[in-house]
Amino acid sequence: MKIRPFAADDTEAVIALWQTCGLVRPWNDPHKDIARKLSVQPELFLVGVLGEQIVASAMGGYDGHRGSAYYLAVSPAHQGKSYGVAMMKELEDKLLAMGCPKINLFVRSGNEKVEGFYARLGYEAETARSHGKRLIPDI
Repeated sequence: MKIRPFAADDTEAVIALWQTCGLVRPWNDPHKDIARKLSVQPELFLVGVLGEQIVASAMGGYDGHRGSAYYLAVSPAHQGKSYGVAMMKELEDKLLAMGCPKINLFVRSGNEKVEGFYARLGYEAETARSHGKRLIPDI
C-alpha cells in the first residue's frame, strides 16, 4: 500500500470507504468534513492506495498543544494486513515532525475491536470525558 496526501479527486472514494467502515453519522456531512479539512493542514489528510483503489484513510490535526486523529479507515477486504498500523505510523510521524507531543483520538463506546487495535499501538484509554458542542449544523 502506498500512502499519499488526499487529493480532491479522492472525495467520493474516501466517502464510500467511510460509509463501508461505518464512520459516517447523520450529524456529520462527510463532504463538509473533507472541505473543512482541506482548508486547515491538508497535509495531515492521508489515503492508502493499492493500484488505483483507495483502501485506507486517516485524518489528523495539530493545534500546537495536542494532535488528533480522525477517520482512520481500512476497507474490510484489506483489514488485518497492517494497513491501519501503517496509516497511523505515517500520521504520527507527520505530527512528530511538527513538534506534536501527544495525540488524542476518540473511539465510539462499545467498539472493542478498535479499542484493541489502538491499545496494540500504545494508545491508552484515559479517564477524561469528551464533551462537544456543535457550532455549525451540517444538516
